[in-house]
Amino acid sequence: MSQDNKQIDEHLIEVSDPDVKIEPFVEDVIGFVIFWVLASVVFLQFFSRYVLNDSYAWTEEISRYLLMWLTFVGAATAMRRGSHIGVEAIQHFMPSSLARLSRLVIDAITLGFLACLCWFGVAITERMQIQTMTVIEWPMSIVYGGVFVGCCLMLYRYIRVVWGNYKRRWQPDPDKVNLLID
Repeated sequence: MSQDNKQIDEHLIEVSDPDVKIEPFVEDVIGFVIFWVLASVVFLQFFSRYVLNDSYAWTEEISRYLLMWLTFVGAATAMRRGSHIGVEAIQHFMPSSLARLSRLVIDAITLGFLACLCWFGVAITERMQIQTMTVIEWPMSIVYGGVFVGCCLMLYRYIRVVWGNYKRRWQPDPDKVNLLID
């Protein structure tokens, strides 16, 4: 009887689900809300055009602007995850000291570029305050504010990336999968 219990307790494959921890990052929450508002507006546009045969004029314009907001806020999510496109293959063939230097230079250039984007985002948002949307009499600064918000979120996330790189002294990130070349 004990032999049967032993066989029942032994399994060929052990499966366990890891504990999933969902962290509500601000850019994910904003993107989630914008996405569902966008989906609702597009559905309303579809419904009013093809079912009611009388399209609401504002739905096309608002959906276009919501997509702009979603693009820039989503870019901040991609920045946090490190999923923006980049060429890293060359660094794998460089000597360690030269690869570290290139990571430092890339971080400095990227930080400068994102800071410029934030600066220009403020300037364009202020300038578009006097212009209004085509269908709705709202200022275009609302639309360009999405560019500013997304760029600021990207800058914040990249500052955190640079801080991590600084703490590792620009050594390769051990959490990333190494490039395998056959």
